[in-house]
Amino acid sequence: MKDAAVKIWAVILISLGVAICFYKSVYLGLPFKPNQEKATWTVQAKITFEGEGGPAIIDFNLPHIYPGFLKLDEDFISNRFGLAVEELPESRRAQWAVRRARGKQVIYYRISVVESIKQSTWTDKPEFPVPPVYSEPYASAIRAIIDDVRKESANVSTYTRELLQRLNASQPNENVKLIRDRARNDEEWIKEIINILKGVRIPARILWGVYVSDGANDVPMQPLLQVHNGQQWLTFHPRSNEAGLPKGFLVWQTGDKPLYELSGGKNTNVTFSVTKSYRELIDVARMGAEQLDSLILAYSPLSLPVQSQNVYRLILTVPIGALVVVFFRIFIGFKTFGTFMPVLMALAFRETQLLSGILLFSLIVSVGLMIRFYLERLRLLLIPRLTSILIVVVMLMLLVSLISNQLGVDNVLSVALFPMVILAMTIERMSITWEENGAREAILQGAGSLVVASVSYLVMNSEQLMYLMSVFPELLFVVLGISLLMGRYTGYRLLELRRFREMDQDKS
Repeated sequence: MKDAAVKIWAVILISLGVAICFYKSVYLGLPFKPNQEKATWTVQAKITFEGEGGPAIIDFNLPHIYPGFLKLDEDFISNRFGLAVEELPESRRAQWAVRRARGKQVIYYRISVVESIKQSTWTDKPEFPVPPVYSEPYASAIRAIIDDVRKESANVSTYTRELLQRLNASQPNENVKLIRDRARNDEEWIKEIINILKGVRIPARILWGVYVSDGANDVPMQPLLQVHNGQQWLTFHPRSNEAGLPKGFLVWQTGDKPLYELSGGKNTNVTFSVTKSYRELIDVARMGAEQLDSLILAYSPLSLPVQSQNVYRLILTVPIGALVVVFFRIFIGFKTFGTFMPVLMALAFRETQLLSGILLFSLIVSVGLMIRFYLERLRLLLIPRLTSILIVVVMLMLLVSLISNQLGVDNVLSVALFPMVILAMTIERMSITWEENGAREAILQGAGSLVVASVSYLVMNSEQLMYLMSVFPELLFVVLGISLLMGRYTGYRLLELRRFREMDQDKS
């Protein structure tokens, strides 16, 4: 029963940790490797106009829905203008106003975006349009096109695709040619298509956006066609029958409303430019999570001050070091002084470096052990004896630091980071083991402690591991689950196999 309970808890904990990691990686975009970069695009709208000396107000449509993109940040740059942003259910609009505007005025709007797997969509449901009254000869041409398309379509999507295919045919008939001659650009072409769709009461509108690229100035806004099938808006390219938003198309606005409206000025001009750059993927994910108001990331080590992040970056690796100790003691059969003393030694090795730390540990413990044997002759009580050993350890650490400073050996100066109380207790336990079980057993446990501490140091000092534990602290659930499973192991240790093999040979 207990074994089943442990396994159930282990599965729950491991599944919980993996599930949270999966969510943070897939939906929030947090990377599993450090120092990864992701492409971001900054789209800038430059608005210029001539002020007439009096009050000036300019309204400018802003991006509101970003299918395929995630907004990182946006900036409004103006000199003396006041700013108000109007948030509507299906649109956004910025209004700049100034009391006196004379001469050339320049306003900038910038938005930074990154590609995202999230596909935001429009939720408004339009009314069915009233069929227009077409004038001849266009009425006959449009009715003929409508009848032909209806025969080869089944719903709004297939009707629109078939209509576009006919209107963009390489060898059009006379009816299509008549419609084409009325459109001089893509905007007028889409309006002609919308006019035809009104004849069959299909809601349609024009969609404006900008193609992001590696970098370009004077980027024109491009129109696309959208139709509503009763449930959602479908997007089509007006010059082909391709459905869906093109890759790299940043939606700016929908409908026939003008991009801007100006009062108190003249000669307005709006130009767009696109710049591509790269940012740390983890920074991009954090900014994206802030836009989504993610509670998981809000209550994570990444939300702490930088100094606290650095502290927990180290602390969160301690359970991994403890897991290494559990593995070596239960499965390998290594003997150590204390359960978690090797983990504390591994933390000290981070500052002293591995080789220097092993030498310092061996030196201090050896000298302290000799002094401990001398104190044994004085017949001191346990607590005064431990206090004396602690004082000796501190004196040895100070002496080693002073000598290393004179010799110019910087690594050894970090000996002060060794846990003094642990060293004192190690000396005491090693001396007792020496007296009770002999020198060989004491040296084996001391060597085992150094080996386990060294392996723990190598594991805990991994940049990849420190990054994972600080960005995905829920991995502690996985570590806890593995620790519970290890706690139910009752089999042979690796180092015991040799002893039992020798027993089998003796019997045979």
